Amino acid sequence: MAAPTAAPSFLATRRGRLTLALLCAIAFLDFIDASIVNIALPHIRTDLHFSVQNLQWVLSGYLLTYGGFMLLGGRTGDLLGRRRVLIAGTVLFAASSLLGGLAQNAGTLVGARLAQGLGAALMLPAALSFLTTLFPEGKDRHTALGVWGGVAGLASAAGVFLGGVLTEGPGWRWVLFVNPPIAVLLLVAVAVLLPGARRSAPLANFDLTGTVLGTGGMLLLVYALVKAPDQQWGSAKTIGELAGAAVLLGAFLLAEARSGNPLVPLSIFRVRGLAAANVTQLIALAGFLSMFFFLTLYMESVLDYSPLRTGAAYLPLCVGVGFSAGICSQLLARIGTRPIITAGAVIAAGGLYYLSRVPVDGSYMTDLFPGLMIVSFGLGGVFVAVTTAANAGVPADQAGLAAALLNASQQVGGALGLAILSAIATARTNHLLIKHASAAHALTSGFHRALLTGAAFVLATAVIALRTTNSRGEQLEPQVTSPVLEPATTP
Repeated sequence: MAAPTAAPSFLATRRGRLTLALLCAIAFLDFIDASIVNIALPHIRTDLHFSVQNLQWVLSGYLLTYGGFMLLGGRTGDLLGRRRVLIAGTVLFAASSLLGGLAQNAGTLVGARLAQGLGAALMLPAALSFLTTLFPEGKDRHTALGVWGGVAGLASAAGVFLGGVLTEGPGWRWVLFVNPPIAVLLLVAVAVLLPGARRSAPLANFDLTGTVLGTGGMLLLVYALVKAPDQQWGSAKTIGELAGAAVLLGAFLLAEARSGNPLVPLSIFRVRGLAAANVTQLIALAGFLSMFFFLTLYMESVLDYSPLRTGAAYLPLCVGVGFSAGICSQLLARIGTRPIITAGAVIAAGGLYYLSRVPVDGSYMTDLFPGLMIVSFGLGGVFVAVTTAANAGVPADQAGLAAALLNASQQVGGALGLAILSAIATARTNHLLIKHASAAHALTSGFHRALLTGAAFVLATAVIALRTTNSRGEQLEPQVTSPVLEPATTP
């Protein structure tokens, strides 16, 4: 009896490589918009007359809807068709980017950023679930997930660089104007490369109760985390908002357990290692993403770097993340995800510790470059391996939900980390200013505390990662064939 033939490699075909490039380009566009406006903020504040307090919503507005609607976006793609939801999200993302670039007042720009985040919440889970269902288990799967994870890490650093280039070049509006033409190209590629889908559930059976409770709970949670540094963690407002989010999310879980057609089937948490991978992502991002915020402030406020010079300072980090992701994606098949997450977290924590010692009169080559390169090697590995571990063993008809859970963990982690570390940095800085320390010294000391805490967060993920599945890119359980995917386009 002849041995069964191995599944053909989709990635080895031209269409497979183009499909992977398309899905990673969608991810890059969504991830980069969380950081590309950072360096443009002073120019935005001047041009649109933002108050200092309201300026944060240019960043936070995107993160609020991005994280708040992620679960809804992911499950909607599973139920209504991934390509349909991906196209809708991309159109919304492009239109809101154009509106934001044309904004003549603060309210219009914040509204556009809120709409951008909603578009991204529809796009990203659909793209990742396409990746995990189109590429067969084995080498194709872990190579594709490795590239995706590398792109995720790369985009966080590249956003700061590109923001600096565009702000000092054609102007801050181009950090938004650049999106629509790219989105048009992506829409054409989606129509050509990605399969259409039938609707797998009638709208009458859609879990409206779960949608309202889950989305409301996530929105309130992210909002509370974003506002906590301003309102104070112990204030009645912050406590009330966090308690309200906990009540809504608790009610959401009860509703899902009783629903015949839940928005989030709780059976997905029976997939071994999925919950641990998502917690690992949340804690790691709490430490990682805050690094860009504090180092950018350090370079511009203490070292007096220009936006372009600040952006260029992150270029070696981009190269290091790409190099690390490439190596780690090849190591997955040999040693699995768990050792890579653990080693990557330890390495990145060491880099953050190095950066937490930057002096007031710091030099880029001696005080920033070594730490950034160390972080980059760990960051690439963590992103690649966590993405692979979080998708191992997930049935095809829940791939969008798994993607949404992972990316919601990222957004909540980023908001949580920034909220906690900003409070730590601000408390230290204000304490020293009261004692009549110089502004540069007080700011730098605050950054020290925040970056050191971030290093502790990242180091903690090395311990949490021991509970994740040690996947080598294979499916741990047979996939349930999804009835929604078809090779033909949507009628």
